[in-house]
Amino acid sequence: MRKRTALNSVAAFAAALALAGTAAPAHGADRDVRLSAAAPVAPGVDYRSFTFPASHGSVTGHLVTVDLADSHVRTDLLYPGAVGARSPVSGMANARGAVAAVNGDFFNIDESQHPGVEATGAPVGPAIAAARHLKAAVPNSQRFGPALPPGDTTEDVIGVGVDRTARLDRLKLRGAALTPDGTLPLAGLNQYALAEGGIGAFTAKWGSTSRVRATCGSDARRGDPCSTDTHEVTVRRGRVVATADTPGRGPIAADTTVLVGREAGAQQLRKLSLGEPVAVSHHLEAVSRVPYAFAVGGYPIRRGGAPLPGLDTVAAAARTSAGIGDSGHRLYLLALDGNAETSAGLTIAELADLMGELGATDAVNLDGGGSSTLAVRDPGAASVTVKNRPPGSFERPVPNGIGVFSSGQAG
Repeated sequence: MRKRTALNSVAAFAAALALAGTAAPAHGADRDVRLSAAAPVAPGVDYRSFTFPASHGSVTGHLVTVDLADSHVRTDLLYPGAVGARSPVSGMANARGAVAAVNGDFFNIDESQHPGVEATGAPVGPAIAAARHLKAAVPNSQRFGPALPPGDTTEDVIGVGVDRTARLDRLKLRGAALTPDGTLPLAGLNQYALAEGGIGAFTAKWGSTSRVRATCGSDARRGDPCSTDTHEVTVRRGRVVATADTPGRGPIAADTTVLVGREAGAQQLRKLSLGEPVAVSHHLEAVSRVPYAFAVGGYPIRRGGAPLPGLDTVAAAARTSAGIGDSGHRLYLLALDGNAETSAGLTIAELADLMGELGATDAVNLDGGGSSTLAVRDPGAASVTVKNRPPGSFERPVPNGIGVFSSGQAG
């Protein structure tokens, strides 16, 4: 398949997919998808560019296909070392030695509705990197990005389990602070937003960014005012060492957890005194009960071989997507050009159809627009090259991405 010349039609692409053991859906037969020849990046990793006509005009995109059954290949979450931080995809990929990467989740990019409050840059959904649980999902009402389709939530993720199989899943926070007066359930872990009345835990993985944003917005609207009833408790080595009425900022030590509460949660935290024992525990629990090597937030647009109902059919934009094929053993990473001169963009419904035509039975929509970035390290190169054209032709710093790693050399 790697030696095939440019694929000039969906019929030719279907034949190529059949040779690779992946069936092309019949519903894509009326589209004229044109793909370049597969360019080997590393064992188990190929790159292609493609064009095809869509509702708003011709679209140019870029596709990385990852064979998770290849023992040379592994995947992981890329992030800048802190949840509340951002970096360009190419920089994160080069820092980790990835051979390919795409941007990941939507994130807290703007706080113009809350004057004086810092945008954290933290992602919307759950995140797992190197099997470590970094953060949980913000409430649905507090997310950034297009409206969620019916049935999707901010807890939805795409990830690869420790069994090297990719899945769509849902990660729920399970956590509590055990105090002398009882158990306080956690409503957040390293999140830029908490549910009203909730308590969130912030760890060293959050970084130095201000924690004030966690107490802004409401269960109805992201832009609602910040709470005036807040409290923060710092727990170090199992003891309360500091309290404050306003959430703070600055690095958090590895042996320390900062608890932030709003409304009812703040009232519970005010009962804690300096020196009192507090034990904090938390983890992300997958609905599938599968332990993940990595997972990133994104909302599902295909499941079980079909697009999900209720996807937007109107707004076209540059898009990023991750999809799954071959019973979880093939990963598809896609990003479109964002330059209006070269790519008209896709609606989310069109993106779901396209991912199916490329071989994905399941797929998620990731952050698009100015965030859409796909980078590949060409054979023999020392660093990755951004293959798509982001809007404005520059990389937007993002909070995370999906990285592909290989221990072999390109053939």
